[in-house]
Amino acid sequence: MKGRSPRASRRGHRSSVTLQGKAITQGIGLGPAGRVEELSLPEISERFSAIGPEAELVRLDEAIGRALHQIDKMRDRLVGLPEEGREEIAMLLTVYERMLGPSRLTRQIRARIEEDGLCAEAAVDEVSEALALQVARTAEAMAQENEDQDADANLRLAGEFEEIGRRLLRNLSGISYRAFSSMPPGSVLVAEQLRPADVAMIDPARVAAVVTEGGGGADHTAILLRALDIPAILAVPDLMAQVQEGEMLVVDGHLGTITLSPGETELRLAREAAQKEAKEKRAFGRLKRLPAQLHGGEPIELLANLELPAELPMILRNGAKGIGLLRSEFLFGEHDDLPDEDGQAATYRSIVEAMDGRPVTIRVLDWGGEKGRACMRRLGISEHVADGDNPALGLRGIRLLLRVPEVLETQFAAILRAAMPHDGQDTPGPVRVLLPMVTSADEITAAREIYEKVARRLKRKGHTLPDPLPPLGIMVETPAAALTADTLAQHADFMALGTNDLTMYTLAVDRADSMVADRYTPLHPGVLKLVGMAADAALRARRPVSVCGEMASVPQIVALLIGLGLRSFSMNSASLPRVKRLLRTLSLEDCDQLRRQVMMETDAETIRQLVRQFAP
Repeated sequence: MKGRSPRASRRGHRSSVTLQGKAITQGIGLGPAGRVEELSLPEISERFSAIGPEAELVRLDEAIGRALHQIDKMRDRLVGLPEEGREEIAMLLTVYERMLGPSRLTRQIRARIEEDGLCAEAAVDEVSEALALQVARTAEAMAQENEDQDADANLRLAGEFEEIGRRLLRNLSGISYRAFSSMPPGSVLVAEQLRPADVAMIDPARVAAVVTEGGGGADHTAILLRALDIPAILAVPDLMAQVQEGEMLVVDGHLGTITLSPGETELRLAREAAQKEAKEKRAFGRLKRLPAQLHGGEPIELLANLELPAELPMILRNGAKGIGLLRSEFLFGEHDDLPDEDGQAATYRSIVEAMDGRPVTIRVLDWGGEKGRACMRRLGISEHVADGDNPALGLRGIRLLLRVPEVLETQFAAILRAAMPHDGQDTPGPVRVLLPMVTSADEITAAREIYEKVARRLKRKGHTLPDPLPPLGIMVETPAAALTADTLAQHADFMALGTNDLTMYTLAVDRADSMVADRYTPLHPGVLKLVGMAADAALRARRPVSVCGEMASVPQIVALLIGLGLRSFSMNSASLPRVKRLLRTLSLEDCDQLRRQVMMETDAETIRQLVRQFAP
């Protein structure tokens, strides 16, 4: 570690200053700043080898061996971390190990050494940088097309290439990594940049909070910090130039602010808030063991949405009773080719097994329209990319998959294999299959024919499948689907209300368009009436129905939805404890009273106020 001594870097007392960044982990942390700075890598002055390819390959293999040994040492340190963080970091270390094996990265590095005569440092530098740049450009194209989820996945992959490249370069040059062990306990870790491997070396018991100048909310570093549950703020402009070693900091992970040299009143309020949060976390820990039910004992199903396997520890930590929406797009955004059946099946099975008997609902690929366009071009199905003025109204979801049935067949086969009975069980695995953007019954019929055809093919190959097959359900995301939900329910085994898209299509509002974003509200009377109609239709047809949009993440809105007849909700895992806490204080009468008040109103702002102020 390289840093300034507290005595040398302290200046006289100054008024408090507040910096703003990207809040990653909610929480309040306070303590003296512990600055850590990374030793720079030396410039590569000679790019061509003076000792020959064979000797360079030996040096490369030694650097890879040291990197694998370093990863093993990181694994040894995981024992002392919280269970959620331990599992999270372990998964990332496995990714690093694979990249150091016979991967695209190492194959190209070896080729540059053998064929172009580069030294090991130059080959590592050029290849890792080129691969990272390639996927980063793909991410940039996705971001321009509002494909944030796919862009985030590619940015994480770019970061993995960069991290392995840096690790190999450090091992080749003998420049060590920074260490955090010399920081005084209770310090706020202040750094220009933290990489996932750095997070693996942090002891949460010794660090009050983490703030960095670089980073973002969707990268691996952010995911790992959330798993460790350390108050953290990233992407703080000019952080290192403004924070002094040993200076007292207050980190507010709710607001995304860092207060430098806080006054006595600010410090007292921060300590009180931190104590209150600690008490609340202990209460949430107890709440996890309690059932999700209303005050009168009526059960409510609280599930979690899953974007990435890396979020599994957080889902389990927050007490989810299953995965109500597994978005499978992450498998398709990180490959040069469409993912094959074996690879998909292994990933799905690992998630099903990690949930340990809890239900898992896997939504098949939801691309098309404005989603996944850059990846579709990269994967060779660009003829289905909509180029019109209204891509959201083009080929998307099940419409697209029925045009490329080989993609749907492969995914169906992988899901069915992941749901196979195992460990002596003769009942179906807790798996359900979800079709996106369904608007008519013929789409369900066509998809079911493919589903059953795939099942017959697998059986002919000797695979043992669940009997009956896992349920095949639909997303209700358009006004057409909500208005005809009674008909669709006759063809679907279950229904999930995707209220984000339902709101967008009902109100003709794109949240990404700043000119109309203020018009987007799921509490619009029209949206609520469609939600109520779809829920009624599912209940009349005796079909399970859930809500998996953002409405399910707001406790007061969940109370309203219960009043509308819904009992199953899937949300981001961080919202689970707060939703459960409120529900356990409510009665059915409370929820129904809220419904009656809301459904009498015709103004969205009035409805928002009623919901916001709702209290039993």
